[in-house]
Parts: sequence; C-alpha cells; structure tokens
Amino acid sequence: MIRTIVTALVLLLPATAPGVSLPLSPGEHTIRLQYEGRERSYVVHVPPAARDRAALPVVLSFHGGGGSAAHQQRATRMHELGAKEGFIVVYPNGGGRLESKLLTWNAGSCCGYSAAELVDDVGFVAALLDDLGSRTRVDRSRVYATGFSNGAMMAHRLAAERPDLVAAIAPVGGAMVLERREPRKPVPLMHVHSVDDPRALYAGGLGPPFPGTNNRVEHPPVEASLARWTKANGCVPTGHTVETRSWEEHTAEKISFNPCASGAELVHWRLHGPGHVWPGGEPTRRERLTGPSTRVIDANREIWEFFRTKRN
Repeated sequence: MIRTIVTALVLLLPATAPGVSLPLSPGEHTIRLQYEGRERSYVVHVPPAARDRAALPVVLSFHGGGGSAAHQQRATRMHELGAKEGFIVVYPNGGGRLESKLLTWNAGSCCGYSAAELVDDVGFVAALLDDLGSRTRVDRSRVYATGFSNGAMMAHRLAAERPDLVAAIAPVGGAMVLERREPRKPVPLMHVHSVDDPRALYAGGLGPPFPGTNNRVEHPPVEASLARWTKANGCVPTGHTVETRSWEEHTAEKISFNPCASGAELVHWRLHGPGHVWPGGEPTRRERLTGPSTRVIDANREIWEFFRTKRN
C-alpha cells in the first residue's frame, strides 16, 4: 500500500485545471491544508483505476463524533470496495483541540468543539473537493457523501446546504440536526439506522453522555428527518417495505418512499437488533457502549449500489 503525506499551501484551485499536475498515484495519501486559519486534513484512497487517467467518482466518508479519519477508515473499510469498483474514497478529519483524535463535525446543533466554535465544515468540504480535484481527476457530477453518527449528521447538512456538491448521500446512524433550515433542493438519500441504537436514538430524545463527559446530544426522531427529505424530494409521505433480510437475530427492512416528483430517490434501511455500529463493518470492541455489531446488510455495498447511478 502506497502512503504519502502532502501539505497544501494554496486552496480553491480549479478542479482538474489544465496544466495542473496530478501527482496522486493509486494508494493512500494524507493531505494537509489550511482553511479559515485552521490546519485541516483528509485521507484519500486513490483506486488502481486512476492509472487510466479517467475522471473518477468520489465517496466522502465522515467519521463519528470523537473519532477521526483513521477510525472511520478502520471501521468501514470503504476504500477496499473503492479499489475494486473504481471510485476514490476520502476520509476527512473533523475539527477539535487535538490534531488527530476526539474530532467532531459542525452538523448544526451537534457536535462538540466544532458546533460550539461554529466551524465552517461545509466550506471545508467544498475546499477539500477543489483541492482534491487539483491532485487527481475527479468526476464532479459523481461526488457522494456518507458518514456515521455525527458524520451522518454532517452528510445531512452538506446535502441540505450545498446540494450542488453531492449527487446523493447515505447517512448511517445519525439524523439531521440542522435546525430552522430546510434542504434547499432535492437530493437522493438512503438512510441506514437501527431502531435499537442505544446512542443515536431512533425515536429521538436525549442520548446518553459521551464517554468520560457529561455531554449529551438531543436527537431528532429518524422519521422526522426522513419527513423533511420526503418533502424536499417530493416523495410519497409514507414508505412501503420492498425487501427484508435477516442475520442471526437481526432483521433489516428496506423501505422506499418512491416515487418522488423530483426524481430524487429516498430509501430507508430500518434495522432491528444491531446497535450504534456500521453494518458489515469491523466488529465493535465496545458492545456495552454501542450495542451489537451486525452483518444483516453490508452497508458499503448497499451504499455504493445506491450511489453508482446518481449524477448531479
């Protein structure tokens, strides 16, 4: 595995501009850049398909609150699917007082340092995409966002405020916490969440304290988040189950809110049994805190199958 570290001194370069060198070879690269006076960073996995020098789709994968790009990379391993399917995977780092841990995203009313300091994470993502486009060929019509927990909330905010940046989103285990602002335009969405999630409460309410702190998050009901998107996308307000799966004692329902007048599809994977985990990802080592892991669905595969046909 090729790993490099690159520091960006200039932001907002034209994406894949003529004459700009494209130094990123297939492999893993850590990119550092300055945005609004803060040093920010992201980890990018460039697939072998980049050798063909075609513009490739991008999947942004946001880590959960208190995590990091390295944690999200380890927990999901989305880049392994990207290497097979020919898409770039970007794991951005959120903000925090420490460089590489206990990082959060300003997704609205959550979470932690980034929300308290009103960090412009949406602007950071826009700058990241421009920076990435100066380093490798990116298909800007096929940029997608997913994330876990606080990272799922960040995917919601990104799509709501900058629908021009993403062709679809797939939040996992985190509802939309953006208050007093509705999505600007329709965006295709697939939301994955367990009704038995002990931390990002499916029915909404005040979640348990973050480990080692007294900090608690007020979670909106998942169905309330979906209702905001069904309205934005012009979908039918009541979903219908189109598929069910089971694994051990866990079940998964695929609920469709289609047809949608805008053409922006809306799907919800409602799980029963798993905890606050990435389905199909690395098994949790903290089951007392998160609840059980699951393989009732492979979130990476379901997310990519949902994304692959969407264009902005």
